Amino acid sequence: MIGVVLKGHDFKYEVSELIKLFTSEFRMIDTRDCMMVVENSLFFYNDKVFSKTVYCENYNEINEHVEYRSLEGLCERERKKVIKETIKRSMFKILEKKFRITPPWGILTGIRPVKIVHSLLDDNFSDEQIREKLTNDYLISDEKIDLALDIARRERQFIYPIDENKVSLYVSIPFCPTRCYYCSFPANSLKQFGRLKPTYVAKLLEEVDGVAKLLEEQNKSIETLYIGGGTPTTLSPEEMDTLIKGLFERFDLSNIKEFTVEAGRPDTINREMLEVLKKNNVDRISINPQSMNDETLQKIGRNHNVQDIIDTFHLAREVGFDNINMDIILGLVDENLDMVRNTLDKIKELSPESLTVHTLAVKRTSKLKENLEDYELAQYEEMVKMISLAKEYASDMGLNPYYMYRQKNMVGNMENLGYSRKGAECIYNIEMIEDKQTIIALGADAVSKVVFLDENRIERFANIKDVREYVSRIEEMIEGKIKLLDSLYLKEEE
Repeated sequence: MIGVVLKGHDFKYEVSELIKLFTSEFRMIDTRDCMMVVENSLFFYNDKVFSKTVYCENYNEINEHVEYRSLEGLCERERKKVIKETIKRSMFKILEKKFRITPPWGILTGIRPVKIVHSLLDDNFSDEQIREKLTNDYLISDEKIDLALDIARRERQFIYPIDENKVSLYVSIPFCPTRCYYCSFPANSLKQFGRLKPTYVAKLLEEVDGVAKLLEEQNKSIETLYIGGGTPTTLSPEEMDTLIKGLFERFDLSNIKEFTVEAGRPDTINREMLEVLKKNNVDRISINPQSMNDETLQKIGRNHNVQDIIDTFHLAREVGFDNINMDIILGLVDENLDMVRNTLDKIKELSPESLTVHTLAVKRTSKLKENLEDYELAQYEEMVKMISLAKEYASDMGLNPYYMYRQKNMVGNMENLGYSRKGAECIYNIEMIEDKQTIIALGADAVSKVVFLDENRIERFANIKDVREYVSRIEEMIEGKIKLLDSLYLKEEE
């Protein structure tokens, strides 16, 4: 256990998030009263900020590192940002020596590294200048800088020029056959809540009515439509047909660029469901194995096996789907590098148009978190090998990285990457991650994200998570969402 002492500031949250990149075994203390201590001191001189970090063992100073930056000419918000980054750089250098680990994303603990690159490109920074800034300010490795630049270049063809009259639409179906052990979503089991599905669809379409009227009045068009969850295909084919037809009746979807449905779990997919999706203009689906090892599927709470995944994929091809994504998770319980290779071999044989590679995140409300002592998770070095292997396979399949995000408490502090063939990129994923377009989210636990571009500001409106509460309070969801959207659209008219 390492004690952490802060002097001259109280950035406990930022410091804690940084230390978690190296270890979870630490506590905040007031003085050097334990055997291993990291002490950070902050002071100012001549409009400069200085951050000194000292590492002590047995009350003896072992290492120290000082960082400083100029604060001249900065506004209050910019000063605070520079101060926090200076503290984190100083501590990073010491922790790096102590643990003999160099997290490749440096001091970044946020979820959207590519946003920084976009911001610099918007300010006309050259690639060389971007590399210099990411190296010096954030201590990011050369490999990750290359990755972030590559993804940003691919994304910009979909993001720019920004059209403020376009939005994307997300529809939440919060039901699942079972809850996977790593999942933190409040998915409602079919066994317990399945009877609510028809009512849920009806109330969801009521919310659609309220939003559709506002979008029509403001002359907003929908660029992409994404039905996610949960597991959308837990709806019956009839319920899915009713939902999609209802969306097309209420919204003008004649010019959308992309319509995705997370078909997700093979135990919820059959020919009838796939035919319903196909006839209703769905042009992209996701079939998500997470692993192609039967023993892993059992451990994570899935009701299907590897052959079910393969059969479902072939069935989707038979029905006519030519843009299929597959999701996998690296670092699943008890999986080693050979098991990941087996997963990738089987996916390569299927040859999907895109592959989303997640790194396991230990989420606070998951079964995994609740029973963490019962599982053995991959260590940092092995995670690096798994990610490198996935990258190699994606390249062999002709898939390029096109979007990326990170999560808190990811094993190895790595990233989630979407790979795709050229022309099969998921536009919704790009817009959702990079915060340049308003996302209107409908349904239980759906979070709308309203983007105020001129203020570089985002406001969110979260629908109620509980399905029963959502159904009974639908008018409240509609009113809250319309109020927030009104604040954006009225501002645009000024």
